[in-house]
Amino acid sequence: METKFSGKVALVTGAGKRLGRAVSLQLASEGADVAVHYRGSDAEATEVVAQIEELGRRAVAMRAELTSVEEIRALVQRAAHEFGRIDILVNSAANFLPSSVISTTEEIWDASLDTNVKAPFFCAQAAAPMLRRSKGSIVNFADTGGLLGWPGYVSHSVSKAGVVMLTKCLAKALAPDVRVNAIAPGTITMAGDPPEWEAEFVKLAPLRKTGKSSDIADAVIYLATAEFMTGQTLVVDGGRTV
Repeated sequence: METKFSGKVALVTGAGKRLGRAVSLQLASEGADVAVHYRGSDAEATEVVAQIEELGRRAVAMRAELTSVEEIRALVQRAAHEFGRIDILVNSAANFLPSSVISTTEEIWDASLDTNVKAPFFCAQAAAPMLRRSKGSIVNFADTGGLLGWPGYVSHSVSKAGVVMLTKCLAKALAPDVRVNAIAPGTITMAGDPPEWEAEFVKLAPLRKTGKSSDIADAVIYLATAEFMTGQTLVVDGGRTV
């Protein structure tokens, strides 16, 4: 039976855990084969591959350090070699480092920007030739910190604001062949998160609840298929930024 992404291949960074994992499984359920990138989550990435294979799709776990441009290029080349094409790039790998104006060190600053902005750019640069051929799409992960600015997470907020602008630049540069959009999740709670998180964060959004990983995965599927949308950041936050 034909599905939304039958015959398509997705490369998802940070796919071993949390939202990257949910997005990978949702893409596979819609028919895509998936290159499952991870850095340190070897066991978790292996589990994701097994779950995707249970869905009848093909998946391969691929390790890379995304602060290294050389490793990014090798990752993309391996994905292209294994699957023969790349149709969707999801830049979901990120870190979330606390850093106030006073406590931010050079190491924290560089770690935030290298993982959250530099890596998505060079992943897009490496994948662009294949995405052009397939008329594919890129979905970047920003978040509400890049829109609101969090004083306790200065470098993170700056990095995610950078993702919003990166998305605009890539959308213009790669059009009309490749569409590029971003998603800005609000607070998403998942199994294993401290229960006080939900109690605290429900107060911040008009909908008075936190989001689920499926809310974000569904939004990524939409962005990957929205043929008349590029350069946009879709905010999925229960109204927190209103």
